[in-house]
Amino acid sequence: MNPRVFVGSILAFVYNRIVGRIPLGSLRHAYLALWLASFGTKNGVQMNCRFLNGRKVSFGRHNVINSGCLFDGRHFPIHVGDNVSIGPEAVILTLGHDPRSPEFADRGGAVTIGDRAWIGYRAIILPGVEIGEGAVVGAGAVVTKDVPPFTIVAGNPAVKIGDRPRDLTYTLDYRPFLT
Repeated sequence: MNPRVFVGSILAFVYNRIVGRIPLGSLRHAYLALWLASFGTKNGVQMNCRFLNGRKVSFGRHNVINSGCLFDGRHFPIHVGDNVSIGPEAVILTLGHDPRSPEFADRGGAVTIGDRAWIGYRAIILPGVEIGEGAVVGAGAVVTKDVPPFTIVAGNPAVKIGDRPRDLTYTLDYRPFLT
């Protein structure tokens, strides 16, 4: 086994099975700041989030990542902007398989989530998707293609159901002591 893959697997195991379950956000955040590709200031990552490869995951600043989220990052990067809210148990995938491939070949792509996007509870974002600035992904939506900025999508597959105002000015700052 490649030594980098082995070390990455150990780091993921330690976070996903031990550190990610500790109810002190400051401990989890210290680990993530060292492990992730980047971890901006004033992020709140709650308990039981899982990272399949932290070195490919980048968080901007002032993000709220609710409990139980999954960040794939196995082969392609995930970039999360600033002031992004990701609901509980959301899944962000970067790798899958080509269903038309006789060899069950891998298929995937990077995922980018723009500033002030809002990802709802149990939403699934598939590989290669870009969520635009200020976009909203409804709870339980399955996002199979790019979401333009300030667009609201919902459903399976996710379709446009509305628009969001463009004059967003909020700054997220939700980092509870025990979560």
